[in-house]
Amino acid sequence: MEQLPTMNLDELKKTISDGKYMLFFSADWCPDCSFIKPAMPEIEAEYPDYKFIAVDRDQNIDLAADLAIFGIPSFVAFENGEEIGRYVNKDRKTKKQVEEFINSL
Repeated sequence: MEQLPTMNLDELKKTISDGKYMLFFSADWCPDCSFIKPAMPEIEAEYPDYKFIAVDRDQNIDLAADLAIFGIPSFVAFENGEEIGRYVNKDRKTKKQVEEFINSL
């Protein structure tokens, strides 16, 4: 999974302006993020329509605030630069829950 460098919201919108993207917000210190990380390669493989991008919340704290990401791990889906869905809260997420979210888009 590609790691998003530190950037602001305008830069992000340019980066994700074409295609389908799934942003995965997490942090190294987050135990619930560590819980879902091992399942991410499988999830990515199941949804090849999306380009998955890991976003370190601590390195992109302003971007996370601009996108109202106040809990991690969180997922935000975009298509051609427009948000099409979000699974954002502070709760632990299972592989099945993430798949259900993506299937609902």
